[in-house]
Amino acid sequence: MQDFVQTINSFIDSKRDEIIETWKEVVNIESFKNDKEGVNRVCARFKELFEAEGFVCKTIDVGPNSGDVLVGVLGADRPGKPVIFGGHMDTVHPVGTFGENPFRIEDGKAYGPGVLDMKGGIIIALYAVKALNAMGWAERPIKIVLAGDEEKLHENAPTAKYFEDECRGGLCEFNMETGLIDGRICVARNGKTEVIVKVEGVGAHAGNDYYSGRNAIAEMAHKIIELQALSNKELNRTVNCGVINGGTMSGAVPAECTLAVDLRAGEVPVMDQLKKEVEAICNKTFIEGTKTSFYYSMEMLPFELTDEGQRLYEFVHDTALEAGYGDFGWKKAGGSSDAAYSTIAGVPSVCSCGVRGEWNHTEKEYAVVESMFERSKLWATVVHEIGKFAK
Repeated sequence: MQDFVQTINSFIDSKRDEIIETWKEVVNIESFKNDKEGVNRVCARFKELFEAEGFVCKTIDVGPNSGDVLVGVLGADRPGKPVIFGGHMDTVHPVGTFGENPFRIEDGKAYGPGVLDMKGGIIIALYAVKALNAMGWAERPIKIVLAGDEEKLHENAPTAKYFEDECRGGLCEFNMETGLIDGRICVARNGKTEVIVKVEGVGAHAGNDYYSGRNAIAEMAHKIIELQALSNKELNRTVNCGVINGGTMSGAVPAECTLAVDLRAGEVPVMDQLKKEVEAICNKTFIEGTKTSFYYSMEMLPFELTDEGQRLYEFVHDTALEAGYGDFGWKKAGGSSDAAYSTIAGVPSVCSCGVRGEWNHTEKEYAVVESMFERSKLWATVVHEIGKFAK
């Protein structure tokens, strides 16, 4: 193994400055989740970068409010199932949050919108492929599937279905999401479903006509108590009533109240059951004369741990040890990712394969620069040896 590992290591080391410049370029192309044009600009640049390495790429328009999906295949005529690198191109930070040309490096840490979550991971996949191309590796196809609206949980868009369909038939998927600071690989994640609940009551003057009113906030309060009680640590499911709006003044019986509820679960059947229990509470009336409606505004299904997913992690772990890249463990994480949909498609998947760092979704978000090179070497080596996993 050491001969080709040394070749990969030498190639990545020779590209250190180029990797940083490419990373800087795509981070400075801001791609806020609600800015379709911005996401599509970075999508177009990634398309160019992967096409330069021989990928045949296409973009999929998923609607007016979401960035496109980028799909590319290198070596479609090669034998075997493709190795898939997955992820997303959008970020959570509104344009201008970090000022003009926001990418910067200080004390070995890189900062900027999406530097960690997760443009760094896509650059790692790109340079892993570059290393394999440089050494003539062509054992099986390599595929990329990159969403443009993961940070908004594919709200009102069919992105998840496209992600699932494009992954189906793959040998494995490495989701290049944020790498954990301690180097562990993610083997499972909780899913998230957001429910919007609306109660319609009857407005009335709280002094002159109190008993003619039907208090929408009071009705919602009854529901909140029961919704919160659905959380169950043993089942790995949680319910968080996070945002409530209603009423106009203390002197008026409120006619309307809305509630945003966050549901989390680690398995699809558990989430399905939780949704049924939430719906039963929403359909219950505590104060006669009120009316309740609800809808699911966004959803990311759970990334479940499977036997094959565990085997993939063990293969990656053992390959890293043999190549001299060190030891690392695994983790089940709380946040969601599109590894859920590659797993649903029957493809063994691991996540948090990208650049390591901390403070996702905050202005403190940073990535450890050295891990860009470490992870590029790791995934090039893992793909080089992937035939051992396929057996």
